[in-house]
Amino acid sequence: MKKKMKSSLLGITLILLTVITSFSQCKEVVWPEDRAKAEESNALYTDALKQKNYRGAVKGFQWLLTNAPKFGTALYINGTDIYNNLAAAEKDPVKKQVLIDSLMMIYDMRITNCGDEVNVLNRKAIYAATYNAQNKAKTAEVLALYDKVYEISGNNVLDNNLMTYMQVIQLNDALLKNLTDDQVLQRYDKLIEVIDAKIKKAQAENKQADVDRLKKTKSDIDNILIKIVKVDCEFVKTNLEPKYQKNPTDMALTRRIFQFMTTGGCIDDPLWLQTAEAIHKESPDYGLAINMAKIYAKNGNLDKAEALANEAATLAPTAANKATANLFVGDLLAQKGSKSAAREAYRKALAADASSKEGYEKIGDLYLGSFKDCAKGSSLAEDRLVYLAAYDMYAKAGDQAKMNQARAQFPSVTELFELNWKEGETKSISCWVGETVVLRTRGKE
Repeated sequence: MKKKMKSSLLGITLILLTVITSFSQCKEVVWPEDRAKAEESNALYTDALKQKNYRGAVKGFQWLLTNAPKFGTALYINGTDIYNNLAAAEKDPVKKQVLIDSLMMIYDMRITNCGDEVNVLNRKAIYAATYNAQNKAKTAEVLALYDKVYEISGNNVLDNNLMTYMQVIQLNDALLKNLTDDQVLQRYDKLIEVIDAKIKKAQAENKQADVDRLKKTKSDIDNILIKIVKVDCEFVKTNLEPKYQKNPTDMALTRRIFQFMTTGGCIDDPLWLQTAEAIHKESPDYGLAINMAKIYAKNGNLDKAEALANEAATLAPTAANKATANLFVGDLLAQKGSKSAAREAYRKALAADASSKEGYEKIGDLYLGSFKDCAKGSSLAEDRLVYLAAYDMYAKAGDQAKMNQARAQFPSVTELFELNWKEGETKSISCWVGETVVLRTRGKE
């Protein structure tokens, strides 16, 4: 059997070496001189394949591969199916590797005879990584294959080859220690560039599920990177910031600094904001906008924070994200003393996500803190109406503790009596609050 396995590989190798033809797409079947034998071989191997008799399919398949290499792309697709299944089932490591090498050669022959190099090489890479990436004798070869895939594919790399490329890089680093930090980072930059392009395309096509999946892949790749390269804040400040200051338009370097500083927990450094701004300008992103807004707010630049939070609300991919952004806008406006505008932002949050009640609580906070703003000083009963409005908002939020806090500031029975007001009547609040409330007194609902 071992001799037969080796002859199987040798047969394919000789075919690969002798059949050097110009590229075509194999759109039409090119029959060999012995057409009858070709038809017979095709029938035999395809029947065996249908029955999942992969071993029985080899003979007919190999005859066609030798004598009719332009029989069509289906020949190569079926061949990869045959050899993939044989390799997966084989237990003997030597025989298994023979089958794997044959599988790789079938992909090469498909390119030689039928072209379509980008598509075929992407598919070859998937199987190469599956079978050979952890084989130290083949690990570097798989990396070289992936390097070529990324070189020729542009942004059309198959999604299955995104995370896998980073895993192959990691295996080369771990098994062979054949990569410098710069070599790792160059490949990482190319990989992230492709993912960012895919995310941008998915966003333009409103394919949110694809966007989320790609962002998750990007995050997982970042997690692998920090296991290979030490990327703390000191590394960035010492090695990368000087390069960035000389060439701030280098987006690959910009993204690298941003990721390293984010991972290293140095987002308070001004350099993080610089790189974040550049990345956001090139590819606006909700998460980036809201996080930058928080940093600007922390630094006291409320106007810049508000602008970014408003932008985040427009970029929000989900209702919950939109609500979060509007709540933050409201907080910033409240901090600036613009209570009416803050309330509008909180109302937008409630409109965006009806399941979130936080907007009601925050409006209640605005009302609770408006006693001095609205007090006329002529009647405590009238001045305390803001607490009734606050209570009503807290009730909508379901916040019992704050409801009790507001109730403790309700008008007393005596204060209502002084105005000849009665519980159960409705009154309007004349200041910016502008709510209509039902009269109640503290000590009673």
